[in-house]
Amino acid sequence: MSPDPRRVLLVSHTARHDAREISRALVARLHDHGIVVRMLAEEAADIGLEGGSPLLELVGATTEAGRDCELVVVVGGDGSILRAAELAHADGAPVLGVNIGHVGFLAEAEVEDVDATIEAIAGRHYTTDERLTLDVTVLRDGEVVARTFAVNEASVEKAARERMLEVVLEIDGRPLSRWGCDGVVCATPTGSTAYNFSAGGPVVWPEVDALCVVPLSAHALFARPLVVAPTSVVAVEVLSQSDRPGVLWCDGRRTVDLPPGARIEVRRGARPMRLVRLHEAPFTDRLVAKFGLSVEGWRGAAERRRPPGVDRA
Repeated sequence: MSPDPRRVLLVSHTARHDAREISRALVARLHDHGIVVRMLAEEAADIGLEGGSPLLELVGATTEAGRDCELVVVVGGDGSILRAAELAHADGAPVLGVNIGHVGFLAEAEVEDVDATIEAIAGRHYTTDERLTLDVTVLRDGEVVARTFAVNEASVEKAARERMLEVVLEIDGRPLSRWGCDGVVCATPTGSTAYNFSAGGPVVWPEVDALCVVPLSAHALFARPLVVAPTSVVAVEVLSQSDRPGVLWCDGRRTVDLPPGARIEVRRGARPMRLVRLHEAPFTDRLVAKFGLSVEGWRGAAERRRPPGVDRA
């Protein structure tokens, strides 16, 4: 009996011409290595591929799309990677991003690295990082009305631009503070460089297990960003006596309407997200490269302060 073929799910931002070109090249090169490529049927049509080849599988955009896949390869930016995370979440397939976006903080490879990336996939020359996710539950009158998850963040936000949202924040079953605010962001370390960062929250190194809680434009004396334990349960209650509804956003992709009286509970996810790593670069270097940070004048440790061309003894 022949062994099961290797299989990857390819997710592409096909609205972009460069993504379509790169995706066609990836399919061809992976086929050269005998690797089955699974694609969403709509995306395959966008890049001019049709079924019929035993090395090309076309599927619908369901949570089972990543089943039996060794990897999920994404051609796009962070938004495309978060979309791929939805497809991979149920089965835990690791995600490898090829960045064609602006920052691409979640991506591991750039466009110029495509050839090396294909060889790494073919030779299984990669590792995976497990990243903390969030499980999010929405309740009304004690009844669960929605469950979802987030890789970057779950944000409770006001539904009407001209009116503040009235909420109470609870940590581990105890009330902490009441705010009139634009909302509250609950983020993972992975998401600490996304909405959390824009809202004034701290950047958290991926190796740190923690949850970030950041009030958005809160009218209160105590409205600073918080970092809580990964075992904590963070709850945001939309005050029932208020006539101001809210909305829950998860990774900026999935929404749930929040009427007055709704309760949102956020806890560490049962399933982590797995990100592929092709090389072991320090997170500090990733911050500098992705955000274009200035490090001019840095001298570093004594053993690194060596004139160009002088090798170590």
